[in-house]
Amino acid sequence: VMRAIGLDLGTKRIGVAVSDSDGRLAMPIEVLVRTGDREGEHRAVAALVAEWEAEVVVVGVPYSLDGSVGPMARTMIAEADQLATRLSVPVQTHDERLTTVTAEKQLREQEMRGEDRRKVVDKVAASVMLQAWLEGRAGGEPT
Repeated sequence: VMRAIGLDLGTKRIGVAVSDSDGRLAMPIEVLVRTGDREGEHRAVAALVAEWEAEVVVVGVPYSLDGSVGPMARTMIAEADQLATRLSVPVQTHDERLTTVTAEKQLREQEMRGEDRRKVVDKVAASVMLQAWLEGRAGGEPT
């Protein structure tokens, strides 16, 4: 049982989600705005890992529908690797092909205004991805 942090690494924002201490439920916690200072952004992630006492960080990677690794996925895997050198906890990647779509849909169902939706969609996408990862682990499947 472990607490995990999920990251949705966008070009403009990083959505952050965290699991409960039982590792069952993912909740969106915040959106970090990209500043162009990669080191500072990763320090902010490290601070969240410390604050939540997370034991693993899960980075969503948008694999192509055929499972191949496109340019965007490569960029995220590279950043996940960078994060891994900076953080004191393991960093894993998880397929997030459909998370932003799912997050948008969930928010639309809540009848949230477009502008408000844009503000939170990254952290909701992070929580959708993290939830999928948690459920995959709970099912005892290899991750």
